[in-house]
Amino acid sequence: QLMESGGGLVQPGGSLRLSCAASGFAFSLSDMGWLRQAPGKAVEWVSSIDKGGDITYTTGSVMGRFTISRDNAKNTLYLQMHSLKIEDTGVYFCAQGRPPAGPTYRGQGTQVTVSS
Repeated sequence: QLMESGGGLVQPGGSLRLSCAASGFAFSLSDMGWLRQAPGKAVEWVSSIDKGGDITYTTGSVMGRFTISRDNAKNTLYLQMHSLKIEDTGVYFCAQGRPPAGPTYRGQGTQVTVSS
């Protein structure tokens, strides 16, 4: 099970930190990542991280603004988001897996809305 939290409404330029609590599988042995779905658009990978904590992918539009991390002792995945833009609005999903493959499992998602 993957349960996201930390979404909400934020003004452009603001920050949010998403968290994902994992249970029921070997989190510490799994590649993990964050997906997002903007209104009217397909789901896309935002960033991914391997089991050792090395970042394996970050999409260009968030490079330098978003940072993925994990705490294997707490079975938790994070996404720190800074300098948020209106186009970052969407549902963010925690997922097991890494691009270019699709996720093997994902959570229910948390809504992030960037608006003034």
